[in-house]
Amino acid sequence: MADYHSPTVVQPSIPAVDITPLERLILGLAFDTEDDAGGVYFHSWCGPSDVVTLSVDDLRTALEASRTETESCIAKHVGMLLARHDEDAGDDPPDDIDVDLTDGDAGWDRMLQDIVRRSTTTAEIVVTTAFTCTKMRPDGFGGSVMLITAEAVRYRSTTDILEEFWNEAAKASPESQPPSPGATP
Repeated sequence: MADYHSPTVVQPSIPAVDITPLERLILGLAFDTEDDAGGVYFHSWCGPSDVVTLSVDDLRTALEASRTETESCIAKHVGMLLARHDEDAGDDPPDDIDVDLTDGDAGWDRMLQDIVRRSTTTAEIVVTTAFTCTKMRPDGFGGSVMLITAEAVRYRSTTDILEEFWNEAAKASPESQPPSPGATP
């Protein structure tokens, strides 16, 4: 069986004063963390978690401690999750809530963008990921880079870059057709 991994690093370290308690809690579960002189270094040897599970009490406490003048995507999302939990709880409410970080408006990339927007010292965050596999599978290797600024979240994978190369080559030589992905020369 092949195991796929996506080792990921987030640079630079993010000043702790720029991270709300709710963001710190959730990002600290999505990534591994190290506190260093520059702040918090986020990384993951296998890739960030898509879903994190937290106790209702921990979420409420972190949300309340994160009330700021600037709204954040994760505070809004968690507020909605807690409201739904309270409405649907009945007599025996669940103790935990799953926070889906693949939700486009509340993902870890949007949390990092909110941090950049608020920060007076961090103008951008770069997330670099390697795609690896424990077996030499054709689809098991590559990578990506994400540039997060206050204005945009930009992403390119090695597959995207290869497709751009093929398109450029096709424009330069209209007779040549790019090879199909996975085709052997």
